[in-house]
Amino acid sequence: MILPYIYLGYMFISLYMLSMFLLIYLRNSKDIFNYPKTKKNYSVSFIVPAFNEQETIEDTLEHIFAIDYENIIEVIVVNDCSEDNTLKIVKGLLKKYKTLKIISHEKNKGKAASLNDGLKIAKGELVIVVDADSYPASDCLSKMVGFFDNEKVGAVTCPVTARNRKKFMEKLQGIEYKMIALTRKLLEYVDAIYVTPGPLAVYRKTALVDVGGFDEKNMTEDIEIAWNLTFKDWKRRMCLDTSVSSTVPDKFIPWFKQRRRWNVGGLQCIYKYRKSLFDSKKGMLGFFIIPFFILSTFLGLLGLSIFFYLLTRRIISNFLITRYSIVTETAILTAEEIFITPTVLNYLGIVLFLFGLVLLLIVFIVLKEKILKRENLFNIPFYMIVYMAFYPFIMLAAIWHTLKGKRVWR
Repeated sequence: MILPYIYLGYMFISLYMLSMFLLIYLRNSKDIFNYPKTKKNYSVSFIVPAFNEQETIEDTLEHIFAIDYENIIEVIVVNDCSEDNTLKIVKGLLKKYKTLKIISHEKNKGKAASLNDGLKIAKGELVIVVDADSYPASDCLSKMVGFFDNEKVGAVTCPVTARNRKKFMEKLQGIEYKMIALTRKLLEYVDAIYVTPGPLAVYRKTALVDVGGFDEKNMTEDIEIAWNLTFKDWKRRMCLDTSVSSTVPDKFIPWFKQRRRWNVGGLQCIYKYRKSLFDSKKGMLGFFIIPFFILSTFLGLLGLSIFFYLLTRRIISNFLITRYSIVTETAILTAEEIFITPTVLNYLGIVLFLFGLVLLLIVFIVLKEKILKRENLFNIPFYMIVYMAFYPFIMLAAIWHTLKGKRVWR
């Protein structure tokens, strides 16, 4: 039967990926928080795309202007035809912040187009993108710009943390964001950072111009721009010693829609760069990033398929046995049939869970999160067993939306 071989392949790939992260961490744990000190005073332009952000835009701008860096020459807010008081709030801040500028669209053009419009007028050597519901740490630039002393570096990112962590849904995302932060830093060591997240990403302006700016057709411009930079041989780096906090969804439906959009954008990237797969001329993009992204994206679907196959087979088998027992008037269940037989596959499943748990615990230790907090004793197992189990369903929804051409931002 082929199923055990499929299952073994699934387990092998999963364990391989977890082992890879663990080995990269062990090899680089001593310098994981290091960052280069800059020898230059780069001029900086911020671009803040905004659509209906009246609840957060003022706080975001206050955090930007509180950043401890001397050469911020402008902060450009691109109001993408907001229907609330976003534009009014930003205009009210013009007198307070002399370097604040506004671009206002008469019709909604989307985030990527807003970024491109901001890029056209940006004068800084470095262009920094900040989402209008995100809040950079005051030391972010002093710790991130040093990477650009290497002229091959085109983008630098940092950890994104969950700003709101009171509700259960928010706390689970807090765990997820910490896992993403450390694993993304680990990917830097193999030149495989595949996303420069929208909450805060610093770009070399000449690199953005070189790749033609942001793809206005892609649902996740922050993934596509990282792939495009890699395609053009620009390096991506990450500073783990600073952060940006971002407002996360506090309810299931908005969370599901956000993750679905991320997956739709990922599928778009896979399709756009499909010809680079295993192309030796494209280096890590073709030989690691795209295969890694495909495996990460579809591995959950394979696991879900195996689960439903086994579940369906068990239901049908039990139904037939029960029906036969009733017809023949024999016992449906006997004491001899109540036993558990451990198999290699069972043990591999346990090993996979333990590897994942070890990696998560390392994340907590490295990022100084208290493991033994009472809430974490429940949240961590729930995150690993239940929260992550939703991702294959999100991918199914993303595939359906992609096939139907439903590429809706919200």
